[in-house]
Formats: sequence, C-alpha cells, structure tokens
Amino acid sequence: MLMCLSSALVGVIVLMRKRSLLGEALSHAAYPGVILSLLFLSTFFPGQYDLVSLSVLMGGGISACIGLWFLEKMQKLTRVKDDGALCFILSSFFGIGVLLASRMQTTNIIYYKMAQMFLYGQVATMTGFHIWIYTGLTLTVIAVILLCYRPIILVLFDRDFSRVLHTPVRLIETILFFLLVLAIVIGIRSVGVVLMSGMLIAPSVAARQWSNRLSKIFILSAIFGAVSGFLGNYLSFEVPKWFGNEKFSFPTGPMILLAAIFLAFVSLLFSPKRGFIFRLWRIARFRWNCKEENLLKLLWKQSQKGLSKKKIQAKSSLSYAHTTLLLGYLKQQGWLKKTDVNYHLTSDGVQRAARVIRLHRLWEAYLVYLGQGIEKVHRSAEEMEHIISPEIEAQLTELLNDPKQDPHLQPIPARETTL
Repeated sequence: MLMCLSSALVGVIVLMRKRSLLGEALSHAAYPGVILSLLFLSTFFPGQYDLVSLSVLMGGGISACIGLWFLEKMQKLTRVKDDGALCFILSSFFGIGVLLASRMQTTNIIYYKMAQMFLYGQVATMTGFHIWIYTGLTLTVIAVILLCYRPIILVLFDRDFSRVLHTPVRLIETILFFLLVLAIVIGIRSVGVVLMSGMLIAPSVAARQWSNRLSKIFILSAIFGAVSGFLGNYLSFEVPKWFGNEKFSFPTGPMILLAAIFLAFVSLLFSPKRGFIFRLWRIARFRWNCKEENLLKLLWKQSQKGLSKKKIQAKSSLSYAHTTLLLGYLKQQGWLKKTDVNYHLTSDGVQRAARVIRLHRLWEAYLVYLGQGIEKVHRSAEEMEHIISPEIEAQLTELLNDPKQDPHLQPIPARETTL
C-alpha cells in the first residue's frame, strides 16, 4: 500500500507534465542496472543475498538516471520528438537488460531468478526491510510535495513565469526527476518493470476525473493508490480460493495494477464532471433542450392558428416518436395546450418561446454590429440561441443599447415578456 501511495503521488506530477510515457521509459531503462548490479554482487560478494535490495536500488537508479540523461540529450541534439525518444530509450535499454539477463541465466541461476522478480514483480517474498524502504519513500515524497508545493505548481504549469519569480526551476525539476526515479526503482520490486508505469498513471488518471484542483488530485490519487494496493493484495489472496489453489494463481503485482485500472475505468465513466456517462447525459439533455426550444419557437410563429401534430412533425423534421414525446413533455410542463387537433402555446409557453426568439434576434443584431453580412447571421443565431446565458444576454443588451428590432426589421421581444 505504501508503494502504491507514493507512486500515485509521483504519478500526478508525471501526468500534469503530460509525460505519461516517461515512467514507462525509465522503468525499462532501470532493468539493465538491475541485472548489472546482480552480476556485480554475484562476482564480488557471492552468497550475500541480504545486499540484493540495496545493490538493485543503486544499480537500477543509476541506470534510470543514465536513461534520463540520454533522453534529454537526444531531444536537444537531434530532431527526434518526445514520444520517439521515449520509445527509443525504452526499447534499447530494455533490450540490453534482456541480453544481460539471458547471459546470467547460464552462469548465475539463483541471481537470474532474483532478476525475474524485478521484471514481473513479486510481493509475496518481501520482508520487513522492504516495508521500511517503502515507508521512507512515502515520507520522502509527501515531505517534498508539502515543502515545495508552490514551486512545483509554478514549474508544472508556467515555467516562464516561475523564472520571473526567481523560482529555482532546474532544482525543482531535478528533485521531481529524482522522486520519479526513486519511486520506479523501489516499486519494480512489487509490480515489476513491465507494469510499474501503470502504478504511476492509473491512480492519477482516476483522481484527475474528480477534481481540477491540484491539491485535491494529489489527495485523491494517494487514496486511489492505497485502495488499489489493498484490493490487489486482498484479491490475490482470496480469489484463488474461489477456483482452487492448485489450478489458479493470481500474482499480487498484476492484481494491484488491475485494481488501479478498475478504479480509473470507473472514474472515467462515472465522475460527475468529466465522466463519459455523465457527458453523454449532458449531450442528450442539451439536444433535447434544443428540440424543445425549436418546437416552442415554431408554435410561437403560429400563435394564432396553432399546428396539428402532423404539421409540427413535418416542419420540425422530427420522427413521430420524438414529436409525440416532445409534445407530451411540453404539455406536462404547462407550456402547451391542445384544442381540437391543433396545439397552442399557453401564456407561460409564449414567454418561454419569446426568450428563445429574443436571444436569436439579439445575436443577429450583435453579429451585424461586428460587421457580419445580414444574409449570414441567421445560421449562427440558430445555434447560439440555445446556449446564451442570462449574463451574456445582459452584456449584449447593454452593448447594443437594448435594440428593439433585429437586422431583418423583426421586433425583438422585450426582456420583461420572456421567461
């Protein structure tokens, strides 16, 4: 849980910098260092298995830093773009690591098996020493974020302005890169090189859907990371019991990542402001409102005679089902009444329709005021009449000195007569 929490916090920084692939590249870049550190340990300190964690931490960290250095140089000295450079570093360093690991497979079987733990992750063999490492990492990340919160915000969102304020941009970026490398090198012991970037990004993606404030995103990302760590550990232990231990095995690392991905997926679907489901609902609601207002406007223009359902359907180009639903809804709202076969607006319906007409003609007057040709303003007004807010309406009224007619010399309904 501590590893997931700290990785989630670091992941927010990576996500806000729009460099989500950086974690993937550096986690793979750390792999050659992991293998070389194990080869060094097996050569000079054979049998000293208690030094594995420290050796891998140093070797992986150095390798990741070298990968980061190569990445920056490639971007500065060549025309390779960011995504291309990241993919190059990822594949080349990981290829070197796999090549070294294949050599180790024939010379140091025990250390090769240890290397596989860092490739795929293995939580089950972790000891109390690892808990202390994760505790130190978590406290370090939290302390840096709390102490450098304002400079971090400036560097993330406006580097030029931060330089004007004499913020040590290079120092802050170095600290952030150090935290990223540290989180990756320590975290690969749990979830592995292949999956580590997911633990950086998934909780922060989930948190981003629920808030626009960076402080809340940090808090939510930490919560999502901790919850995914708990769920992954719990499910990896409990789920095999449902199928029988002898047939199924659910490694903890992948289960932690799957839990984080599930939380991110739920957030992407159901968060109130940015969720896909609620966005679909808002789009459907807006389209319904447009059809509703267009129907009111149509009946407003036929206020004396009214229209039958068949004529309404023909003039509005709606299906029979849509027309029936809209007429029923408007009648329920008290904006419509039916006499014989024709539909008429009620007094409230007239006021509601008059507001749509007013916004339409007010926008046409505004476009002509800006120099637009009279023959070109109608189409834009057909769209804008549905989204002009009362505040914008007041500004237009003041700017145009409360016009009484539109450019086509049609009367603009007074604001007092609208609903």
